[in-house]
Amino acid sequence: MAERKKRKMHLNLFLTSMGHHEAAWRHPSSEIGRIHDIGYYREIVQKAEAAKLDSIFLADRYSVSKQAVKFGELGGGGLEPLTLLSALAAVTEKIGLIATVSTSFNEPFNVARRFSSLDHISKGRAGWNVITSGTDEEAVNFNFYRIPPHAERYRRAKEFMDVAIKLWGSWEEGALLKDKDSGIYADHEKVHEIQHRGNYFSVKGPLNSSRSPQGQPVIVQAGSSKTGIDFAAQYAEAVFTAQQSLTEAKGFYQAIKAKALEYGRSQNEIIILPGICPIIGRTEAEAKEKEAKLHELTNPEYSLIQLSNRIGIDLTGYPLDGPLPRLPDISDIQGHKSRTQLIVSLAEKEKLTIRELLLRLAGGRGHFTIAGTAEQIADELELWFENGAADGFNIMPQLMSEGFDDFIQFVVPELQRRSLFRTEYESHTLRGNLGLSFPENQQKIRNY
Repeated sequence: MAERKKRKMHLNLFLTSMGHHEAAWRHPSSEIGRIHDIGYYREIVQKAEAAKLDSIFLADRYSVSKQAVKFGELGGGGLEPLTLLSALAAVTEKIGLIATVSTSFNEPFNVARRFSSLDHISKGRAGWNVITSGTDEEAVNFNFYRIPPHAERYRRAKEFMDVAIKLWGSWEEGALLKDKDSGIYADHEKVHEIQHRGNYFSVKGPLNSSRSPQGQPVIVQAGSSKTGIDFAAQYAEAVFTAQQSLTEAKGFYQAIKAKALEYGRSQNEIIILPGICPIIGRTEAEAKEKEAKLHELTNPEYSLIQLSNRIGIDLTGYPLDGPLPRLPDISDIQGHKSRTQLIVSLAEKEKLTIRELLLRLAGGRGHFTIAGTAEQIADELELWFENGAADGFNIMPQLMSEGFDDFIQFVVPELQRRSLFRTEYESHTLRGNLGLSFPENQQKIRNY
């Protein structure tokens, strides 16, 4: 009887220029002068590809605080994700390229075309992290007075996704003939107008870009609210999530998989990737010392602005050594519901003052932080992976300079030694490496 192939975890690098600790840009090893240097990002991504990571991911936010920029809010460079990933596609071959784009401040045709272009340029390695955005500071940059309500943003996002999927399917496979002898470039019978008329969008189509190597980009989502879980279960093929414990991660994992079944999807069609923010040392004490030195570089004034923006409540008038004030009910919050709930629960569970909470969030904004040896970090990843809490991880080094190097030099080989992570890529496409199927062309189905 053939031996069953051991399940392998998936690893994504959440790429930010200096690292995920809010003070990373101030660290002596951080090359802050290179935040706009394409060569710097090329070096990082080629290291990630050499380590056989599944993908890299770029987050995005559509505003910058005048007060917070003083302390490093643009310490990550502020480069637009699709622009940067298009450049990185030219210097990589197999690693996936995932960009964040908001459905609240864009149009489906433009977004579908951009991701189709990235998928063509990269020969099948594009992924889209779908967000609805969640702050007034972003909304006022796009002709809004304030951010639309949470439920409305997700209603728009669902219709946005439906339109994008129709557009990606408006060209059937094989529609391009490129027949010089006959003079026929494409079989127009295999190119379809989508004629979408909805509450938010009116789009005729077809897309002016033929069907791309993956059919459509891998769809990624990161919302963990009730509405976000429902959206992810319906559309997402990979989910980034912030979880603080094995128990909480297992609960989220089970909720997403169960909800996917309600939409008629296989549980294998959706990959759950909790964020982990490591600091690695030769000993646990050395790792803890590294973390403490990073914490010393934080600025409480900046940290408080960041936390206030994250939860949508101005905390600047509250004493740092007092408790987090009582916040509005989660159902009344129109911003980032799931992250606000996580932060409130963390403060209550650990009985943290505001100052203590700021330090707990400094390394990963609510994602799971760990300082230890490579073996300890591999142990934690294995525990979550083998106990129904994760299909892999969104790796968020608190320091990108030495921290990411430590991860690929020490943790990845340890995972490979345990047969938990690949030693070679399985495919040239992101779908292939994630074990995801080629999407059915829904537009073709509608026309037959």
